[in-house]
Amino acid sequence: MKRSVNAILDVFARFQRDETGATAIEYTLIASLVSIGVIVGAGILGVSVKDLYIGLADDVTEAMN
Repeated sequence: MKRSVNAILDVFARFQRDETGATAIEYTLIASLVSIGVIVGAGILGVSVKDLYIGLADDVTEAMN
């Protein structure tokens, strides 16, 4: 009985020392932040490009009249 308790305690001790899950979580957080940055940047760029094309369309329409 004492041996099986020690084996269980050893498994829990190894589980506490294992840091591979922490690395995966860190990479996931970094990837999330990069993704949010890309989405925000694409949104801002999209608005700027839309405004540029609207301005060009207005200029072409004005030049035709």
